[in-house]
Amino acid sequence: MFGGCDSEPLPPSPPSPTISSSAESSISISSPTVHQDYPRIVAFGNSLTAGLGVAPDQSYPSQLQQRLDDAGYHYRVINAGVSGDTTAGGLRRLNWVLKSKPSIVIVELGANDALRGQPLGTMYSNLNEIILGFREAHTVVVLAGMKIPPNYGQEYTTGFESMFEQLAQEHDVTLIPFLLEGVAARPGLNQADGIHPTAAGYEIVADTVMEALAPFLGSSESG
Repeated sequence: MFGGCDSEPLPPSPPSPTISSSAESSISISSPTVHQDYPRIVAFGNSLTAGLGVAPDQSYPSQLQQRLDDAGYHYRVINAGVSGDTTAGGLRRLNWVLKSKPSIVIVELGANDALRGQPLGTMYSNLNEIILGFREAHTVVVLAGMKIPPNYGQEYTTGFESMFEQLAQEHDVTLIPFLLEGVAARPGLNQADGIHPTAAGYEIVADTVMEALAPFLGSSESG
């Protein structure tokens, strides 16, 4: 469901977490012929990036590509979202994703770890290594923060949210405080599971990401 034109297979998804899909995961490259030689923006995450439950062209990376095209920016967006992925899974995929030589990466991982009650220290360590890996490859990192329900208590919930802020500060990378800002908990913008956005919800997510990317995009052909 998530594979686009010229998609390449990714490693198998982890076992069935809350944010997951049984669909085969792939890297989806928007309009590969048109964007073949452009600098690459990799959307690196779980099913919120892959676009669970919506058509491939309605995922936020696909909508981001359209916004970049409309604004005259020459970038190629690669959807490296794997449904069910965790920070550990992301770390295992790091070198594989680096083969695409991204100029910019949007890192969206951690929600599945938290929904499984994984230790915050483990998540922090994995995300730290992921960010370091991209930084060492001279890739601009945009870190997408997440929030979780208070199922595991206030201390865990607060610690999870602040983890993204700490990582962004330590590595001096751009932080999107909450990727689903303006979308989460709004029935009309979410699917029946209450977790994954609808196509309309992903439009807002794409706008949020586009705003975060703006300082790194340089001039457009129309600007």
